[in-house]
Amino acid sequence: MLADMTGNPPATPAREGADPGEEAVPEGSIVRLLVEYLRPHRRLVALTVVFQIVQTMATLYVPTLNADLVNNGVATGDTDYVLRHGAFMLAVTLVQIGAAAFAVYFGARAAMGLGRDLRAALFSQVQRFSATEMDRFGAPSLITRTTNDVTQIVTMLVMALTMLLTAPIAAFGGLALALSLDVPMTGVLLAAVPVVALVVFLIVHAMIPASRVMQRCIDGINQVMREHITGIRVIRAFVRDGHEQRRFAAANTELTDASLRVGRVQAFFGATAMVFGNLTSIAIVWIGAGRIADGSMQIGDLIAFLTYAGQILGAVMMSMGVFMMAPRAKVAAGRIREVLDTSPGIHDPAEPVTELPGPGELDVTGVAFRYPGAEEAVLREVDLIARPGQTTAVIGSTGSGKTTLLHLIPRLFDVGAGSIRVDGVDVREMDRALIARTIGLVPQRAYLFSGTVGSNLRYGDPDASDETLWRALETAQAADFVRAMPDGLDTVIGQGGTTVSGGQRQRLAIARTLVARPRIYLFDDSFSALDTATDAALRAALATEIADAAQVIVAQRVATIRDADRIVVLDAGRVVGTGTHEELLATNPVYAEIVTSQLTLQEAI
Repeated sequence: MLADMTGNPPATPAREGADPGEEAVPEGSIVRLLVEYLRPHRRLVALTVVFQIVQTMATLYVPTLNADLVNNGVATGDTDYVLRHGAFMLAVTLVQIGAAAFAVYFGARAAMGLGRDLRAALFSQVQRFSATEMDRFGAPSLITRTTNDVTQIVTMLVMALTMLLTAPIAAFGGLALALSLDVPMTGVLLAAVPVVALVVFLIVHAMIPASRVMQRCIDGINQVMREHITGIRVIRAFVRDGHEQRRFAAANTELTDASLRVGRVQAFFGATAMVFGNLTSIAIVWIGAGRIADGSMQIGDLIAFLTYAGQILGAVMMSMGVFMMAPRAKVAAGRIREVLDTSPGIHDPAEPVTELPGPGELDVTGVAFRYPGAEEAVLREVDLIARPGQTTAVIGSTGSGKTTLLHLIPRLFDVGAGSIRVDGVDVREMDRALIARTIGLVPQRAYLFSGTVGSNLRYGDPDASDETLWRALETAQAADFVRAMPDGLDTVIGQGGTTVSGGQRQRLAIARTLVARPRIYLFDDSFSALDTATDAALRAALATEIADAAQVIVAQRVATIRDADRIVVLDAGRVVGTGTHEELLATNPVYAEIVTSQLTLQEAI
């Protein structure tokens, strides 16, 4: 099954972790992203807006009530007036608190729903990627985009719905109410607000490039961590711990420096805005004291004016907090948008074939293939056939294109020239589900998922019975060690199969493909970790269990493929010989050289 290919994409010349979109973020990407993915949550957004308006209006109304209470109640000593107005102010405050709570609740629900949908869309899109797109972006970058970048969007949306939405209402409403209290004093606010707005603009302008660098640094540290965890055994075998620590320290220092640059920008401009806010309050008190002294202003109005000034400048500062996050969110949105807008290199046909007319005859005709960006083609004019009940082997030196050829058959890549047909139907015209049912690939590096032995085997067929699983394990020569496990089929397997040996992992991968019962089996050097006796026993069991299926075996060991019905010899991407073991040994110098490098003349004969 194609599921057996998971975790083993063919390598291309692209640098893993390369971020093709880190230098050019699509303009307007964050707006387009929010409009598209907030549409299912528009009811929650509408409720958030309504409650934010209610709570902002209530917040603006309280200082006016307070000024009236001070002027007409406290100043005159009217206790009843103070109690009545105090009770009304308390009611308005309770409305404000309730509306604010509901606004935050609905806003958070909308933002979390957006994050869920974005992660699902990214995961679904990556599932459609071919190996070319996977290598183009790189696993570390895709992980960062699905986690950190989505978190940036969600955080900014939460702040926008809970803070930025109230800022213009509070600012303009506060200005209008301050103007109604005292016209000359409003000039102080009219002078202060543009200055703070300019600070906000400078923050956004300075943080966009810094945020782009910061996201790239997060990709880098993610890549180093992933390589370290995946290659921990190699690192320890070569005692390269110090080298890896230096690599991580360099990536960590780069991320720290980028974060500090962003932090310095925020700290400098944030402090600047705070200074202007405090200077504004000082100016209001200074001017207001003189106006109270000459009787043109009441003390309650000054208190209300100070409150409105705080609300107006607070609204601008809150919007500044959102705008501080906007550059990182903009970069993140561009990176997410780039993945979502990337068209997979392998397209499904408009009217795919869903059923095959024959038993599973494979014909590879004149196939050529070149990896993206490579100067030389990996395969040139390759022909190969595999018939039900027969075994076709592929052998050749390292780099001759054996694995690439096998990956073209289940359409991990599309051929550059020629065709690959199953029962006369080109694989490019077949439905992906049909390819998965028809062609089973056991990759060179067997991959097991976190879970149990049974759940891994049922990856090939979710409805397979325990009896079917044990039969596949018997054929794959894996039943004995599975029975010896503490819980048998329910034994937990670590991610990647790290809790079993390489040979056990290969046999479990073979059993997983046997459970799926495809018509064509592709074994990509899948017996390399097995000893000679187990290899022979496994091939003998396969000859009986899947005798009616076509088999294509890629192997390095001559002993594994010498009994094949047909052997194809590859050299530098070309077929240089086809025949049986005896025929090729007598007539093909490339094959003879491979044989004599592994076997004595007597063993070869």
